Amino acid sequence: MKAIVVTDQAAGTAGMKLVERPEPRAAINDVIVQVHASGFTWDELTWPPTWTDRLDRDRTPSIPGHELAGVVTALGYGTTGLSVGQRVFGLTDWTRDGTLAEYVAVEARNLAPLPGDVDFTVGASLPMSGLTAWQGLFEHGHLRPGQTVLAHGAAGVVGSMVIQLAREAGAYVIGTGRAADRQAVHDFGAQEFVDLENDTLEDVGPVDLVFDVFGGDIEKRSAALIRAGGTLVTIAGPTEARPANGLVVDFVVESDPDQLGEIVQRVRDGRLRTNIGRVSSLDDAVAAFNQTARRKGKTIIRVRS
Repeated sequence: MKAIVVTDQAAGTAGMKLVERPEPRAAINDVIVQVHASGFTWDELTWPPTWTDRLDRDRTPSIPGHELAGVVTALGYGTTGLSVGQRVFGLTDWTRDGTLAEYVAVEARNLAPLPGDVDFTVGASLPMSGLTAWQGLFEHGHLRPGQTVLAHGAAGVVGSMVIQLAREAGAYVIGTGRAADRQAVHDFGAQEFVDLENDTLEDVGPVDLVFDVFGGDIEKRSAALIRAGGTLVTIAGPTEARPANGLVVDFVVESDPDQLGEIVQRVRDGRLRTNIGRVSSLDDAVAAFNQTARRKGKTIIRVRS
């Protein structure tokens, strides 16, 4: 099969290559999925699991990509809940070969059915951003109607999901970003916008929940905006930011088929829209990942036309 592999962490996306690899085999509780579309997260080549397995052993050359939409072609021993020929989408294990390939082996528990009226490109754009936003807001942030949410990076793939899900849940949403992001952030549903390059973040009134994607100084300054009992949720890694009278939660997204079902249903009925940027073929994937222009939206690789 065709697959994108990486062998040199220092080279980043410039070290990606399109090669021929053996098709994967299904282990116990696995399925083999013929990948129709794959999502790629811009910083995943910096993640340790991209380069090592669960025992910290080198696993290069590795296939990156952890989001997929496709069709089940084989079942491993003991696999239940899915069937050959079924359309699926989901988020794969961090320490196994990923989805930038024509076929991938995935634990069945990481996949959800993809309705027939949802395009594979859309399906592949949902798992990382949708689950991250859902889990940050509802599992870790315990968002309630009437609360105020400060969503950083609000024009990005995660931030735009945060805005939409928070608005639907009855929250008042303030989005942040660059000046050029203002209209997009409002279009996704934020009631207010803060230009982090020209506005003063500290002018934002007390908020109940900060959803942070940046870390560093922005995260520390945001902690001071949280009212008593509020929560700072971050996906930027371990943090020293501490709200005076609130909580801080640093989390890594996990696969959850039930949540994926909730997310895709919102797409189907128009309550949620994806933030897709460039769509390229597998043959053109390396060039797509190495484009010099600022990436807007999720890059999706259409593996099978």
